[in-house]
Formats: sequence, structure tokens, C-alpha cells
Amino acid sequence: MWQDLIFLAGSVLSIVFLAPTVRDATANIPLGSSVPSMTIGAIYAVTYATMGMQFSALGSLGVAVMWSLIVSYRSPGPHDGPANVGRFYRSLLRQARQTVSGTPTDDEYVAPSQSAD
Repeated sequence: MWQDLIFLAGSVLSIVFLAPTVRDATANIPLGSSVPSMTIGAIYAVTYATMGMQFSALGSLGVAVMWSLIVSYRSPGPHDGPANVGRFYRSLLRQARQTVSGTPTDDEYVAPSQSAD
């Protein structure tokens, strides 16, 4: 099916365009951008696989892997590695609590000397 090859080509281009970010040790990509992109890539991979589009599934899996490397090694902050995914979800929970309760919480992504207080 030709559509499978078109989706694969798009994924390969994404991988090519993401490679410089993975290689750049000074890159700082927010977890709010990279974790959702990684998750969407993984969901697309599973979806394509269940539709029998194996090339598209492999391409989307490759994109998800590239985003997972960005999540692990190119997010701002003192932390490194796959634990950043957990840090992102904890941050979402903290923000949800703040929204519900109306009380501000500390932002772990901003050093105390850089806070707006």
C-alpha cells in the first residue's frame, strides 16, 4: 500500500530533523513539548501496526525513540535520563492540584535565584 510508504517517508524526515537536537549537548527542549511528542509517536506506531501498516509503524516507533532520547537527555533542569518522563507527569499532577486548590506550588524547573518572587 503506497500510503504506508508515504507515512514512512514522513517519519524518516522527522528522524533526520530531530537528529541534530539529540546530538546538540546545549539543546534544552521543554518536557511539555517532548513528552507528548514521544507519546504520540508511540501511539501512532501501535495504531499503524494494528492497521497492518508495518513500515509506518516502524517509522513512528523511530520517531518515538528520537523523542524519548530528547526527553532523556535534552530537557532543561538538573535531571537526566528516562526519569524525566516521571518528572513530567509529577509536574502535571502538581499543576492540576494548584489549579484546583488555587495555591501556588514551587516550580522545579526554575532555580530559586531565577524565580519571579
